[in-house]
Amino acid sequence: MTDQPILKIEGLTKVYSSPKGPGVKALDGVDLEIRKGEIFALLGPNGAGKTTLIGAVCGLVRPTGGTIKAFGHDLNSDWRRARARIGLVPQELSTDMFETVERAASYSRGLFGRAPDKERIAEILKSLSLYEKRDSQIRELSGGMKRRVLIAKALAHEPELLFLDEPTAGVDVELRKGMWEQIGALRKAGTTVILTTHYIEEAELMADRVGIIRGGRILMVDDKDAMMQRMGTTEAVIELTEPLSALPDAIAAFPVTLTEDGLRLCFRGGAVSSEGSASGSEEVAALTKALIAAGVDYRGIDVHDSSLEDIFVDLVSEGGAA
Repeated sequence: MTDQPILKIEGLTKVYSSPKGPGVKALDGVDLEIRKGEIFALLGPNGAGKTTLIGAVCGLVRPTGGTIKAFGHDLNSDWRRARARIGLVPQELSTDMFETVERAASYSRGLFGRAPDKERIAEILKSLSLYEKRDSQIRELSGGMKRRVLIAKALAHEPELLFLDEPTAGVDVELRKGMWEQIGALRKAGTTVILTTHYIEEAELMADRVGIIRGGRILMVDDKDAMMQRMGTTEAVIELTEPLSALPDAIAAFPVTLTEDGLRLCFRGGAVSSEGSASGSEEVAALTKALIAAGVDYRGIDVHDSSLEDIFVDLVSEGGAA
């Protein structure tokens, strides 16, 4: 990866006008930089501004304000040169259903001024397991296959920056795994990938960095592992043998609560220290030792480190960080 961002967005706003009021602000001063060769996951609830942001970069939405530079080209003044190097797999199935798979991909390549290349189209179709269906009309394919056709169309002009807007929506688990492998292969080939998804385990599995957007604003952007270290938590539920009416002083010193029936202790602490050690697990171990020292017996313990989804839910909730 290089230090120069492949995509740089500054102060991007988009307001959709309304005859009944001041309009809807879909993007509110978005700043974002994307590094060459990375997989970047953009996460947010419905209506957060993800698709509007992608549309602004891909020329489908006209921004109200701000600047977008891709490959050093300002999209306001030099959009043709930049757009030819950008691919988009849209969320919605938008293609001629009576067109054949091969023709759809070839036509998409021509739209961006690329010379016909039957061999390159064949390579793309083979990589997506579509080659055997190359002469089939798109309407004859399964939902998962149709979504692969969208990816083939987006790859036909060999973009350097690829947007995947909910690429596995409505796709079964087996096909989702196949698409994950394909996205990994794109990354190895040097393609920069920006991914939006409701399946947060996809982001946790594949992304180098994660951005979280809510209400048209970027809440945070960070390396995935660093985010999970800084914001992660360890949770534990300890099943007690006998109910407690109150917490002993030595136990109350830990971040624990006692359930109303007195039979469970619920612990929530830091999952990972700044040095990378499992401080949350160490706290749980210290807690169990303190229980034994206080003469409190327990029959079981369930320990869980927070996932990226847990962090995401906390951030986009009403009480989340802004």
